[in-house]
Amino acid sequence: MPKLKTHKGTAKRVKQTKTGKVIRANAASHHFMTHHTKRNNRSKETPSQITGKIKSNIKRAIGA
Repeated sequence: MPKLKTHKGTAKRVKQTKTGKVIRANAASHHFMTHHTKRNNRSKETPSQITGKIKSNIKRAIGA
């Protein structure tokens, strides 16, 4: 089976840690932040982990 090309759009949005976790940035955290609570804004700073079946699809797309 031939090698798969890296999906560049996905590679720019997610990253894989050394332990194999796939992490992503939270949505709605770039502008109009005054509409949200400070607690909500702080929670959006930390990256989220991708789990489930979509994790394996993303790993294949980024060539991991």
